[in-house]
Amino acid sequence: MNSIKVHEKYTHLTPFIKSLPNLFKKGKGKVIYKGRNELREFHVQGIDVVVKSFRKPNIANQIIYGTFRSSKAQRSYEHAELFLKAGIGTPEPIGYLTERTGFLFQRSYYVCLKSECPYTFYDLVKNDFPRYDEIVQAVAKVTALIHDKGYLHKDYSATNILFRDDKEEIEIEIIDLNRMYFGKIGIEKGCKNFDRLPQTDRILPILSQTYAQIRNLDPTECYNRMKEHMYKVE
Repeated sequence: MNSIKVHEKYTHLTPFIKSLPNLFKKGKGKVIYKGRNELREFHVQGIDVVVKSFRKPNIANQIIYGTFRSSKAQRSYEHAELFLKAGIGTPEPIGYLTERTGFLFQRSYYVCLKSECPYTFYDLVKNDFPRYDEIVQAVAKVTALIHDKGYLHKDYSATNILFRDDKEEIEIEIIDLNRMYFGKIGIEKGCKNFDRLPQTDRILPILSQTYAQIRNLDPTECYNRMKEHMYKVE
């Protein structure tokens, strides 16, 4: 038995969301990424959307997700709503579908608007942007806000931080929100959360100083802790 949730703003997309298992089986949509999970882009009723299909888990997790735990797609949707309410940028959530056979979980699908941010944090390593320092500062400010709210993104990688720099204010969007920690985020836990981001001689000082300033932390300690945790890119 499938369960479905569609935001009231997008109820007209309900038939599309219900059809996702069949669309994926038929190979419909533009494949953006295919690995453990799969991302596809669709153009539906004048709207560009991205669908993330989470892989079918092992039998033990099929039972756990089928009876006790919410699906990754459901958590992605709920966490996206939480971020937006907190003023944290993320692509607007549209809905999700969870497939079950009896009490066994099968797959889940998360649907959101396609982001208009063309770059990821990793692009800062490979390219020079006219507003480079401003972009790094914006990432630090958003991360500080997330941590001050008591949220910690457990997949905070360079490809999950998106940005655009063609407007007056730098826009940051955070994606892949299904794995989150909720609780008090101190200096060690906060700085360690940057461990999947690249550090360069230009990025690290701006990132650590801005983050420390926003959270009223010691800038030298933040710098040293981030330097220890983040991976070095020449």
